[in-house]
Amino acid sequence: MKQYKAMFLNGLVRENPLLVLMIGLCSSLAVTTSVANGIGMGLAMTFVLLMSELIISLFRKLIPDSIRIPVFIIVIASFTTIVDLCMRAYTPALSRSMGVFIPLIVVNCIIMGRVESFASKRPADEVVFDALGMGLGYTWVLTGISAVRELLGSGCLLGFRILPESFSIGFFAQSPGGFFVFAFFIVVNSSLKQLAGKSGGKKADARGEAE
Repeated sequence: MKQYKAMFLNGLVRENPLLVLMIGLCSSLAVTTSVANGIGMGLAMTFVLLMSELIISLFRKLIPDSIRIPVFIIVIASFTTIVDLCMRAYTPALSRSMGVFIPLIVVNCIIMGRVESFASKRPADEVVFDALGMGLGYTWVLTGISAVRELLGSGCLLGFRILPESFSIGFFAQSPGGFFVFAFFIVVNSSLKQLAGKSGGKKADARGEAE
């Protein structure tokens, strides 16, 4: 159980695909203009990542090395198409808002990277926790960035006005504002990791002295 917990937390915090690995940034910064977009993109990505890792893990011993990349792309494209069609059918407004970035999940570096480095080498029970950790780690960062940008850029959250319109700062609704908020999240994440490391070191020293 500890092994599964470590795999889940790895993607959620330690090797967060956005804040630590810094991959898949183009679509991430493009869709984070609203919380609805951030949540929708994050959940869509999590579903595609989970199902792709699971299928490839189950059939990893049957996939020849010479054609593994084309097979990976076909699997990822299949689940991306499922997500795209479902969003068009059930959440058309959200689908239109995110535009081409949902179909582009198929070439997202996060999914291809995890499929190649993890799912193709590990059993199914392990890849489930890895995919959930990476997917939800991606989702919470997108949602956080989206919340800051939407609140400061338009004064709203999920369509509800929180701040007076005169308090909104258009800079945060634009691309430079996205990079600024993303950089802020990286700084906060790095600072928290350093504090956690120092705290862990002090506890270890204290235990050593006690022994």
